[in-house]
Amino acid sequence: MRPENIDDYVGQQHLLGPDAVLRKSIESNNLPSMILWGPPGVGKTTLAYIISKRLNRPFFNLSAINSGVKDVRDVIEKANLSKAMYAEQPILFIDEIHRFSKSQQDSLLNAVEKGLVTLIGATTENPSFEVISALLSRSQVYTLKPLAEEDLVKLIHKALTTDELLKKKNVRIDEHEALLRISGGDARKLLNGLELVVHALKDREQHINNAFVLQQIQQNMALYDKAGEQHYDIISAFIKSIRGSDPNAAVYWLARMIEGGEDPLFIARRLLILASEDIGNANPNALLLANNCFQAVNVIGWPEARIILSQTVTYLASSPKSNAAYEAISRAQTLVKETGDLPVPLHIRNAPTKLMKNLDYGKDYKYAHAYEGNFIEQEFLPPEISGTQLYNPGNNPAEYKLREHLKKLWKTKYRY
Repeated sequence: MRPENIDDYVGQQHLLGPDAVLRKSIESNNLPSMILWGPPGVGKTTLAYIISKRLNRPFFNLSAINSGVKDVRDVIEKANLSKAMYAEQPILFIDEIHRFSKSQQDSLLNAVEKGLVTLIGATTENPSFEVISALLSRSQVYTLKPLAEEDLVKLIHKALTTDELLKKKNVRIDEHEALLRISGGDARKLLNGLELVVHALKDREQHINNAFVLQQIQQNMALYDKAGEQHYDIISAFIKSIRGSDPNAAVYWLARMIEGGEDPLFIARRLLILASEDIGNANPNALLLANNCFQAVNVIGWPEARIILSQTVTYLASSPKSNAAYEAISRAQTLVKETGDLPVPLHIRNAPTKLMKNLDYGKDYKYAHAYEGNFIEQEFLPPEISGTQLYNPGNNPAEYKLREHLKKLWKTKYRY
C-alpha cells in the first residue's frame, strides 16, 4: 500500500500541498539534507522513497537500530561510487536517526558537508535533543503531523479497493471508529489492523462494525502488534499512570521498558516533560528531581540507572498534580495567534538610547522593588488584552498559596 508518488501520498499537506515548502524543493530538484520528525506511521520512510523516485536519485537505506559506524562509512563509500557513476547525488535515508550515537552521527558529517549525499533522517524524537548540533545545522527539519481522521478513512478505502487480496473480499465498512481508535493516527497500525480484521471475516460476513473490530484485535493483540509499535503504547501507559497518581502501575510500566531494552534517556526526558506538564507548581521540586534524574542517568546508564528512575517515577506519581502551567502557555499561544503582534506598552519598553527616551520609552515605569512589599500595581499587558487571565492556579495546597498571594496583590483585577 506504499504510495509511489506525491499525489498519492496521504496527509502532510502543509509540506506537500500545492506551493508547500517541501513540494517546491522536490519539484525544483533543490533538495536540502533534512530531518523528518513525526510520530510513527505517518509516512516518513515512504516520503523518503517518493523523493528519491521523483528525482531519480540512487537511494541508500540504513536503520540506526542495527548499523554501526562501519556500516555508515561503507554505505557512504558506495554512495560516492554511485555518484561518480551516475552523476546524481545519492540520497542516504537513516531510519530512527535518534538512536545513532554521537560518533555515528559524526561519521555522517563529512559526507553531508561535502555534498557526497543528501541526508534524510527520520525520527520520532525531538531532533533538538537527539541530533548533534553540527548535523542539525546542516539539515532542514520538517515536522510531520499525525494523520487526521479523513486521512485514515481514505487509507482504509484505498486498501479495500486496490490491495490485491483485500479487494477480492468485497468488504463493506459499516463503522470506522474502532479501526481509527486502535490505529492512534498510525497508518501502519491501521492497515495491519484492517488486514487482520478482514481476514477474520467468514465468507458470509462481509460487513465490518466496531464490535467485530474490537473483538478481533483483542483476540489477536500479539499478531496485531507485529510492527513493533507496542513501544509507544507502553510509554503512553507509563505517562498516564504517573499522571493518574498510581506509583504501582507507573513502576510496572517502567520495568516493562527496562526489560525491553528502552533507552534510559528516552524515559528520563519523558519524566522531565511530565514534571512540568502534569505537576508544575503543585510541587516545584518535581522538576528539580526530574532534571537531576536526567543528569544522573546520562552519567550512569544501565543497570544502576533503573534505581534513579524508580525513585523519580514513584515520587512523581505520588506528587500532587496540576496542569495549570501547561494550560497557561496553551492559552497564551492561542491568544497570540488570535491577536497578532500587539505593540509593547511604552512604559515597559527598553530605552537604551536618548532618542528612545525622548519617545517616552520606559516613561512612568514603576520599579517594583522601590515599593512596599516589592509590588506596585501597573499594567504589563497590551491595552487590547488588559485583564486577560491566562494562569489559573490549580486546586492544590501549593498553588492555593499562589492564588491567595495574587489576589492579595491585584485585588479585583485578577479573579481566581
